[in-house]
Amino acid sequence: MPPFEALKLAKSKNLDLVEISPTAQPPVCRIMDYGKYLYQQEKKEREAKKHQKTITVKEVKFRINVDDHDYETKKNHVLRFLDGGDKVKATIFFRGREMTRTGLGRQILERLIKDVEPFSIVEFRPRQEGNTLHAILAPKKTAAEREKEREKEAKAKAKLEKKLAQEKDKDKAGPEPEKEKQPAAAAHEEVPAAVSHS
Repeated sequence: MPPFEALKLAKSKNLDLVEISPTAQPPVCRIMDYGKYLYQQEKKEREAKKHQKTITVKEVKFRINVDDHDYETKKNHVLRFLDGGDKVKATIFFRGREMTRTGLGRQILERLIKDVEPFSIVEFRPRQEGNTLHAILAPKKTAAEREKEREKEAKAKAKLEKKLAQEKDKDKAGPEPEKEKQPAAAAHEEVPAAVSHS
């Protein structure tokens, strides 16, 4: 169809003539409401942004003279952040004479990496920049995998609770039928005794 006729047809329907593929021979055009089309595209983009998970980098700071309990607490923070799907930047600051003890800082970060290894991937090994030493850890599983794992654990827990409830009900219901059986058995024993007397 010639462009003039296409324009005329579009105007008669109160729509726009939009060029879809200008490089094709002949060029491909479509008659549509272009304003509505742009609005729908924008709406799709906004909807896609809603479902995106922004990965933030959480920072956990250590000192070279960190105590075991403090280390464990900070390690638990790291594990919580990784479980939440965030990356973790473990940082050690060196002040004054501590710069001569950078090896201790490296040992602390290596220990942390080893302790959280089942849950994380090391993006950057410990590296020093000025008076700070830092390493970046990323979660091992994607958000979808973590969600599936949580659902699986919840199902297993529910199944176990249901099984325990059934066993508990059996325990409650179990002795009562036995009591009923015992008098019935006693009655059967008395009957043959009565028969033997006659």
